[in-house]
Amino acid sequence: MTETPNRTLAAAGAVLIYACVIAFTDNYVRVIAADGGLWQFHATRTAMAVVLLALLAVPLGLRLRPRRFGAVFARSAIHGAAMLIYFGALAFLPVAQVAAGLFTAPIFVLLIQRLAYGQSISLLQVLAVAVGFVGVVMVLGPEAMSGATFAALLPVIAGALYAMGNIATRQWCAGESAETLVAGFFGMLGVLGLIGMAVLWLMPVAVPEGAEGFLQRGAVWPTGSFLWWTFVQAAGSLLGVGMIIKAYQIADASKVSVFEYIILPASAAWGFFLWGETLSWLAVAGMALIALAGILIARQSPTASRQ
Repeated sequence: MTETPNRTLAAAGAVLIYACVIAFTDNYVRVIAADGGLWQFHATRTAMAVVLLALLAVPLGLRLRPRRFGAVFARSAIHGAAMLIYFGALAFLPVAQVAAGLFTAPIFVLLIQRLAYGQSISLLQVLAVAVGFVGVVMVLGPEAMSGATFAALLPVIAGALYAMGNIATRQWCAGESAETLVAGFFGMLGVLGLIGMAVLWLMPVAVPEGAEGFLQRGAVWPTGSFLWWTFVQAAGSLLGVGMIIKAYQIADASKVSVFEYIILPASAAWGFFLWGETLSWLAVAGMALIALAGILIARQSPTASRQ
C-alpha cells in the first residue's frame, strides 16, 4: 500500500485553527451545564451538526459515505467515549486543566505505537514519559494528591482514549474524507446522548442544581441560552474537528499531537478573558512539562510511518 505523505506545515496550520476555535467554545460548556445535561447536550449538538453538514454537503461537494464502515464506526466509538469524559469534566474543572489531561495523548500515542505496531522507544522517550507524568500530577494539583483522584484523573483517561482514536485516524481511516469522519464522530456522540437520556428516563436519579447536575440530568425543556451555546458548539466543533482530522490524515500522529499543545495556552487565555480565571504557577509549570514531554517524543519519532 502506498504510504501517506507527511505535510507537516499544513497540519500545523490546521491545528492552529482547531485550537483557537475549540478553546473558545469549550469555555462555554459551563454555561450549557447550568441549564442542561451532558446527554441532551450531545444529542442536541449532533442534530444541529447534522443539519449544518446537510446544508453544506452539496455546495461544498462533501463526501459523507464511509469507504470502510467498520473502521469509521470503531474510530467514532473510541473518540466518542473520549469526548463524553472530556465534556463531563468541563462542567466542574477549568478548561485548561481538562485540556492538560487530554493532551497527555502523545505519551499514550508513543506507548500504543510501541505495543501495537512495534515502533521502538528510545531512552529519551522513556524520560519524556516520566517528565510528562510529573507534569500531569502538577497540573492536577491538590486533588491528585489528597485522595479525591477519580474526578481529577478523568481528563487523563480521556487522553488515553483520544490517543487511540488519533492513531486509528491514520492507521484505519487514511482513505476516508475528513467530513466522513466528522459525521461519524458526531453521529456516535448523538447516539450515546440518546442512550444516556433514555437510561435516565427509565432510571431517574437525584439531580443537583446548576452545573453540578450536568452528568445526572436527563432531558429537560431547553432554555434559549442552552440552545444558543449548543449551536455555537456544533458550528465551532464542525470546523475544529474537521481541521484536526485533516491534520492527522496528512501528517504523522506523533507530530500532530505535539502541535495540539497550542490549545493549552489558548484555553488558559480564553478562561482569563472570559471568566477572569488564572492558573497557579504549579499548574503552569506542569503544563510546560507535559508540552516538553510531547516535544521530546516527537523529536525522537520516525519521520514517517512504516506500517
